[in-house]
Amino acid sequence: MGMKRPETSSNETSTRQNHAGRLAKVYDGRNQRKRGLWVRDGRYYAQMTVTDPDTGKKKVTRIPLKTLEGTPVSTVAEAVAAQKHEETNRAKNVQTFGRKPKFADYAAQYLKDIAAGQGAKAPATVEKEKTILNRWIAHFGEARLDGIKRVHVHSFIRQRQKDNVSNRTINLDVIGLRCVLKDAINAGHIEALPMQGMKPLDEKHEKRPLFTAAMLDNLCEAAFTTKKDSEGKDVPLTQNAQEFVDYLRLMAYSGARRNEALGIKWDDVDFDRGILHLRRQVTRRGIESLKNGEERTVDLNAKLRAHLDDMATRLAPDSEWLFPSPQRGDKDIPAKTFRESLDLVRTKAGMPKFGFHDLRHHFVSMCVMSGIDFMTIASWVGHKDGGILIGKVYGHLANEHRKAMAEKLNFRPEIVPAEKGATA
Repeated sequence: MGMKRPETSSNETSTRQNHAGRLAKVYDGRNQRKRGLWVRDGRYYAQMTVTDPDTGKKKVTRIPLKTLEGTPVSTVAEAVAAQKHEETNRAKNVQTFGRKPKFADYAAQYLKDIAAGQGAKAPATVEKEKTILNRWIAHFGEARLDGIKRVHVHSFIRQRQKDNVSNRTINLDVIGLRCVLKDAINAGHIEALPMQGMKPLDEKHEKRPLFTAAMLDNLCEAAFTTKKDSEGKDVPLTQNAQEFVDYLRLMAYSGARRNEALGIKWDDVDFDRGILHLRRQVTRRGIESLKNGEERTVDLNAKLRAHLDDMATRLAPDSEWLFPSPQRGDKDIPAKTFRESLDLVRTKAGMPKFGFHDLRHHFVSMCVMSGIDFMTIASWVGHKDGGILIGKVYGHLANEHRKAMAEKLNFRPEIVPAEKGATA
């Protein structure tokens, strides 16, 4: 019986190794050759045939083997396990070696893919991601996917902070990068995210000032005023004052976003069930699905119902839209924007910082101060977080409202008993 060959380990060399520094075949404790495994100076390598992603040519290469924790293997058993892991990855089309695509090229293809998707992401969302990814492309330069490290992400964040960019915007930048790199993981170009375990920057949610009903009335009154034309004559401030005012009040009483309000048809108003359906939005690109891709409903409150009843008395007989385009001609199309009227009216009202989004904040503020739970408010305005953001941004209004109500409590009045024989 021949002598059994000792198992090759990290502290010893194969008996077939000619001299130090040369690759040697690997044998196990049974003197069995471990095919495809090599060892040199205690380091184990797997020999594999791979396809160069740049040229498409196949080549034989040896890659250093590591454990799942990322440390070099130290025994034949670990080497065998690591070799199987590499082969499994290859079977799943996960290339762990070879030149990877440049980040700029991969990001460009990623944007094309999501733009051509079956409604997975709205065009506006794709445009936002494009803006974010262009920042990363400028930062990474010619770097390839596997060359992006955590230090590069940190340097991007530090530069954005130096430029006084808000933490929320920076977090959105990182989310945009994560989307691309997760796609690269699925495609087999990288194994892990370089920002794995990084915590998002703390976001300061500013307390929004209360936009009051008096401010809304002030804007609406300003819309019906006049201005001087080039000849000095008094003319209406805006030709579509009534439609513009209806638009303002609908957003203030429903919490609808500006583009969502433009997309409402009269068929979306269910007076019998007391529901307003939000199903679409109108942007400069045309009629699209809602921001989050899902339809939602708003229960009619007293103000909203009364306003819709009033609008119905002025319903355009040739349009199905609540806000039909003044230039629709023979086509029944909705108005695309009231931006021009907004500029005129807010200047006239002395409210230069007013924006359409303030009406949405007005709705949420009134809901919070009325004691409506945050989850219900979130469902009305289309938040997917169950009311967490509302609590952070508007919670102070609820506290201030409760304090104001407490100050109204009066313990001084006393009940005075009626005199006997007194009549009401």
